Amino acid sequence: MERIAERIYQIDLAHLGRLNVIASAIIELDDGIAIVDPGPSSTLPALRAGLAAGGWSLVDVRWLLVTHVHLDHAGACGEIVRQHPGIQVAVHEKGARHLENPTRLMSSAQRVFGNDLERLWGDFLPVPSANLRRVNEGDSIHLELAGRRLDIAYTPGHASHHVSYYDETTGLAFVGDSTGARICDAALVLPTTPAPDIDLQAIHTSAERILSWNPERLFLTHFGPATNVAEHMSRHLSKLDAWSQYVKDALRQQEEEDQALADRFFAWVHADLEQSLTVDRTLAYEQGAATHLSWHGLARYWRTKLSE
Repeated sequence: MERIAERIYQIDLAHLGRLNVIASAIIELDDGIAIVDPGPSSTLPALRAGLAAGGWSLVDVRWLLVTHVHLDHAGACGEIVRQHPGIQVAVHEKGARHLENPTRLMSSAQRVFGNDLERLWGDFLPVPSANLRRVNEGDSIHLELAGRRLDIAYTPGHASHHVSYYDETTGLAFVGDSTGARICDAALVLPTTPAPDIDLQAIHTSAERILSWNPERLFLTHFGPATNVAEHMSRHLSKLDAWSQYVKDALRQQEEEDQALADRFFAWVHADLEQSLTVDRTLAYEQGAATHLSWHGLARYWRTKLSE
């Protein structure tokens, strides 16, 4: 448990035993807490331990604030609500149906992760409709915290159901995966581009929307605060454009099967990381940004564009 702003804390969920991969943000309310992106069910023990370090437990949770419904961000919601049925879950209206009925989401995840699904992410239980607060662009959530509120922006590009939350009091924007992965304010920012929803134009538009808040810091689920917001955005979009051009060029050549192209892309990204990072930091970036899946989202995007 680490304090990162006034009445806001960070818990490292230690995904698969590795630090600096998945973070949850804890907002201390007058009568409990709110959690931004509680993570997957597989890391619930770490979430509980982190809360205990701050003197809390899941009994104290009033809100789960979901940036989007991917397993590493929202997988634990159903289990938490099952144990504590009074919790409200904020989620974009396009993602609400997947929390209410995760069958389609889990079927897709099964195809991607196969036998590793349970080990990586654990169960994804449904959230009752009555617990869901469907949110969209321009909405706000009023917290029992001296009148503070979180403003909400629709920030698609990484996922069609992605939202970001902004706390004007602290200048902190909770941006999920909409601005990539960056570990603890390091210099390197990696895009996060898994299939199926990657939309490059929307990523750029969402960056502008977040900047319109003029935030002092960003909170990334992968991983933690980023303080130089303009620099962070520039580095993210620059790297995204480089990855995009690589994939576009590779698809135009059409010399290899898709998996071979994906493997070549991953090797290219891995070699770039190794030039400036330690082995452990390289693995944390690759795990948090899911670089082994990044080819597929960009390739799907460009195959659609090139066929138009």
